[in-house]
Amino acid sequence: MLRGGTSLLGIVNFVTFLISIPILGGGIWLASRANSTDCIRFLQWPIIAIGLAVMVVSLMGFAGACYRQTWLLRLYLFAMFFIVVALLFFIVFAFAVTDRGDGQVVMNRRFLEYQLSDYNGWLRDRVADPAYWATISACLRDGRACAAMRRFARDPNTGMLVPETPSMFYARDLSPIQ
Repeated sequence: MLRGGTSLLGIVNFVTFLISIPILGGGIWLASRANSTDCIRFLQWPIIAIGLAVMVVSLMGFAGACYRQTWLLRLYLFAMFFIVVALLFFIVFAFAVTDRGDGQVVMNRRFLEYQLSDYNGWLRDRVADPAYWATISACLRDGRACAAMRRFARDPNTGMLVPETPSMFYARDLSPIQ
């Protein structure tokens, strides 16, 4: 069944097929949740598509390697080339869109200040659009991104825990997303 160089190709594609099963299962699980939010709906179809693509391509490679079908291996090679080119395009696009986002130093703050005007026009327009911003803010709320930033400090006069003051907040070392 498997001989020589095709045995390694068959083994790698079988392992890739096994890995695609939980990816596809995760996408289907996200799609089946009744209380899905905008973030989950945004992620479910790309995860399902990636899981199906990896599964189909790995099955093509596995079957082509096991049964020595050159046409199937050529189709597998073309599909892998397309996937690699698509991933490279996505990486270049992501760097091009976010490249100019350099933080500015602000006096009396330990973190850098980021301005929307520093970023690429495509990203700036997406974030500034009210419809997209509603989705982005809903994802941030659902993920409790801002609630995780809340801290309390002990008041020296009363000894009680109170929300931190603005000066304490500005003295924190925050990440760009915060």
